Amino acid sequence: MSEGFNRVLLLGNLGADPELKVTQGGQSVLKLRVATTERYLDKNGVRQERTEWHSVVIWGKRAEALHKFLTKGSTVLVEGSLRTTSYEDRDGNKRYRTEVSAQNIVLTGGRGGAARVQAPPDESGFSPAPQRSRPAPQASNDPDYPDDGPPPDLPGDDEIPF
Repeated sequence: MSEGFNRVLLLGNLGADPELKVTQGGQSVLKLRVATTERYLDKNGVRQERTEWHSVVIWGKRAEALHKFLTKGSTVLVEGSLRTTSYEDRDGNKRYRTEVSAQNIVLTGGRGGAARVQAPPDESGFSPAPQRSRPAPQASNDPDYPDDGPPPDLPGDDEIPF
């Protein structure tokens, strides 16, 4: 039996500014809402449009770096895999959430002009790009993002190129 293949590629726009949180264990997580729009002709030849909204998370140092540059309307290419988690709501009902766990996010230079912005250096000697003022990340008590950080099969921060 084959092992399977779980890969997602999305090209879309951020529907809101991303939200950076820090778990109680100190792990950074960036939450994004990405909209993808499909345009097609229906059976009557009338142009139709359908927008899907995707929840995307990215962990660690890359999350912290991307938080400085991504804004509502930015066009991004997201590469990752689907993850489904469960939690209990306030009434004790079991709920499920499916989201894209991103391994890579590429700024494609859409609406927000993000392609002109370079990722911040980490001891490389290059001067950092101008940064916007952002609120400090908040400690998260969100049941979807426990203290233990990303799922164990994701690469560690030492494998992130910036």
